[in-house]
Amino acid sequence: MTVYLHEEDLPEGVLADGPIAIDTETMGLITPRDRLCLVQIADGRGDEHLVRFSPGSSYAAPNLKAVLADPARLKLYHFARFDLAALQHYMGVVAAPVFCTKIASKLVRTYTDRHGLKDLVRELLGKELSKQQQSSDWGAAELSDAQREYAASDVRYLHGCHAILVQRLAREGRTELAQACFDFLPHRAALDLAGWPEHDIFSHESA
Repeated sequence: MTVYLHEEDLPEGVLADGPIAIDTETMGLITPRDRLCLVQIADGRGDEHLVRFSPGSSYAAPNLKAVLADPARLKLYHFARFDLAALQHYMGVVAAPVFCTKIASKLVRTYTDRHGLKDLVRELLGKELSKQQQSSDWGAAELSDAQREYAASDVRYLHGCHAILVQRLAREGRTELAQACFDFLPHRAALDLAGWPEHDIFSHESA
């Protein structure tokens, strides 16, 4: 298992076929303000690839964009809504089709209100994730070993979680409902970017 750090683009041919796990690190939580610094990607075979973007980057990244935009590749996320918005805003790609482990967790793990990746990985896979680097400077000139490991761990276990959650969705008869949610996520991200980040347009409230 190796963590690779690349600058400005993903090398061609480093990923095997099949679903890929995706995550992003940004300078903050307000997408148009807080630039995209890092895209993490894994094919589930044991290695993770981190693609770092410098201040003022053009985000050209043709190899990475081709992978993200490939309609034949399922993209696995945890809280896809945020990552989709960041990738759409900075890279101009809709990184779909989508499977979001956070949404799947909320649909099948109704016995708990703990749907963070750390809790999900602990229950489903018996692994412990460290979140010490969750709030750190992802725009720094050099990423520490701890930052690299944290970033890699956010995609390392998504394939394993996906396999179990697919089974549980089928067991509870919620596969179609989950798929409808996943299909809407790119549109939810577009609503966030267009200025409707928190208001529920489906609610009765007028405010």
